[in-house]
Amino acid sequence: MATPAGRADVNHAWRLVSRPQGRVKESDFEWTEARVPELGEGQILVRVVYLSLDPAQRMWMEPVDSYMPMLPLGSVMRGGTVGVVAASRNAAYAVGDIVQGLGGWQECYAGDTTGWTRLARIPGVPLTAFLAAMGHIGFTAYFGVMDIGQPKPGETLVVSAAAGAVGSIAGQIGKIAGCRVVGIAGSEEKCNWITRDLGFDAAINYKKENVRDALKRECPKGIDIYYENVGGEILSAVLERANIGARVAVCGLISQYNATGPAPGPLNFGNILLKRVRVQGFIVRDYVPRFPEAAAKIVPWLAEGKLKFRVDVTEGLRSAPTALNKLFDGTNAGKLLVKLSDEPA
Repeated sequence: MATPAGRADVNHAWRLVSRPQGRVKESDFEWTEARVPELGEGQILVRVVYLSLDPAQRMWMEPVDSYMPMLPLGSVMRGGTVGVVAASRNAAYAVGDIVQGLGGWQECYAGDTTGWTRLARIPGVPLTAFLAAMGHIGFTAYFGVMDIGQPKPGETLVVSAAAGAVGSIAGQIGKIAGCRVVGIAGSEEKCNWITRDLGFDAAINYKKENVRDALKRECPKGIDIYYENVGGEILSAVLERANIGARVAVCGLISQYNATGPAPGPLNFGNILLKRVRVQGFIVRDYVPRFPEAAAKIVPWLAEGKLKFRVDVTEGLRSAPTALNKLFDGTNAGKLLVKLSDEPA
């Protein structure tokens, strides 16, 4: 197996060596080179093709346990990947199999198969989809909207970070369910994309207008469901417009991941009581047994053109630390990926 660097026996990786203060810096990592280890019984060697960059990775750098164990300093940075089995000592995995798992910020993964899944190629579905609409991103959107949001035709769904990987799919699923969907994004290009291409009913550019005033205009009947990706002031504005019995699916709090101090709570917290709002946080890993249910819906939606996604691909593992910050300054255009090597034929 030839690695991207051209050496069959060498693996390059980014290792976390310091806890970031605010935005991630390249100096928080160390670029390392090591020999690819010999495989033990039951192990596989995976050549990584795509690395997923996600806001949660910033959380994983903190010196605390989250929904996953704390990442020790000196460890290969954690990250979801799609790759190709290059060597195998496991009868369940053949050379050439396409697999998905937490391969990390490295060119090759060598180890056991815990957490790895073989992927079946689906006609018309690109490999990148398995880290987007057909992967953890699409499943996060699906269960947040359908399971926690419990949409009914005619209800109003508001989505923050609506042009992001999860938000853009969540809004489209809301449309499929018959909701009026209002997206909140950070540029005119993003607002145009979600309304013109994805079918959102309205978009609010939070960088150009007051979100509270815009929600009054775009949600005249109030808000029934809020898909929360951001937190902070936008959550306060949404709670002000919440209808009785509204549901809030808390997927992420990206406005707080780089904070260096405690984040203030929502100003309209009292409306959770007065409007009997149900607020539920969730992690997509909780739904692993139900992934086939989501896939059974998403695959036909993709094939029928009811669900669209786009990817923002950066070339080369070296770019990962810098590229990650695109998620926090809003310059990514869709699901953010790093391409490490060529896709299999």
